[in-house]
Amino acid sequence: QVQLGESGGGLVQAGGSLRLSCAASGRTSSNYAMGWFRQAPGKEREFVAAISGSGGVTRYADSVKGRFTISRDNAKNTVYLQLNSLKPEDTAVYYCAAGRNTIVLVTATRYNYWGQGTQVTVSS
Repeated sequence: QVQLGESGGGLVQAGGSLRLSCAASGRTSSNYAMGWFRQAPGKEREFVAAISGSGGVTRYADSVKGRFTISRDNAKNTVYLQLNSLKPEDTAVYYCAAGRNTIVLVTATRYNYWGQGTQVTVSS
């Protein structure tokens, strides 16, 4: 079993930045694909960013491309999401996910483990 714990969320003004972290523990593999998803009130969970097991391939939702950056430190079993130029529409609970695959995964159903989420609120 793999446990994921997100941190780094908070309240920020539009245009500001946050850095989310997701630490994996348990029977982890440093080669697992990792991803970030978000869910705003009244909306479905949506894909934000993903990174392959090696870290060499990344994918982003069009809505965050150029503003968010996903990265990972396999030695620390941690994945990061840097959020820059935040907008009020980025307000959501952000979830980290891990998939038993080495390739980049963009579909939520391909992930095997999920964290509890961290709240990001962007004020206008």
